Amino acid sequence: MPALYLSHGAPPLADDPVWPGQLADWSAGLPRPRAVLIVSAHWEEAPLALGATETVPLVHDFWGFPERYSQVRYAAPGAPWLAERIRKTLRTAGTPVQDIPDRGLDHGAYVPLVEMFPAADIPVLQVSLPTLDPRRLFEIGRKLAPLREEGVLIIGSGFFTHNLAALRQLADGPPSWSAEFDDWGRRALEAQDLDALFDFAHRAPAGLLAHPRTEHFAPLFVTLGAADAQGQLDSGRSVIDGFWMGLAKRSVQFG
Repeated sequence: MPALYLSHGAPPLADDPVWPGQLADWSAGLPRPRAVLIVSAHWEEAPLALGATETVPLVHDFWGFPERYSQVRYAAPGAPWLAERIRKTLRTAGTPVQDIPDRGLDHGAYVPLVEMFPAADIPVLQVSLPTLDPRRLFEIGRKLAPLREEGVLIIGSGFFTHNLAALRQLADGPPSWSAEFDDWGRRALEAQDLDALFDFAHRAPAGLLAHPRTEHFAPLFVTLGAADAQGQLDSGRSVIDGFWMGLAKRSVQFG
């Protein structure tokens, strides 16, 4: 399976005239996963935590939206076998793992999955971000990389730029800080410049404006690690680009 990083959108993504179709077209071109392993910007927990593995509930972790967004359901099956594989893999490698069996899928996980796999018939397991350190997340991704050979689709779900205080409509195009960061990130990914990406907060133009807090860029590093299974980063390509209310929605596939 490939490894993906996607910009997940807020609950109103479902009403966007373009974006849901882009996600659906993307998934239609993928091999059918045996399971989806997803890490979202909206769950930080240390040590690394495994979410629900039997009945998988949803966490409607947002406010200020119409009630209908809180009525969305996504009854995907759990993946207890995948959770056990991760426990053994990470603990053997010295990475502690905990279980939080009642923790469901937050909107960073289920909002894009509703568009990509609407039948909700593929087992899903969400794991937490145990740190925001890019290098540590990259190493976790590398440890999880062998799961791709077992049919597991590994997804990092964030947002390529994420500054809600500066979020706005696109009447005059995206703000310069978002466009410049997006262009820099695209070029760094194409060049496979991991050192620059690890130090994005300082090397990217407007790095700390594009990401005042870095949790939405952090899942990218799990994806990059999962794409680096043999010490050589798989080739990557941007599948979705453009902007939503000024934020870059760039989404990338490796392998």
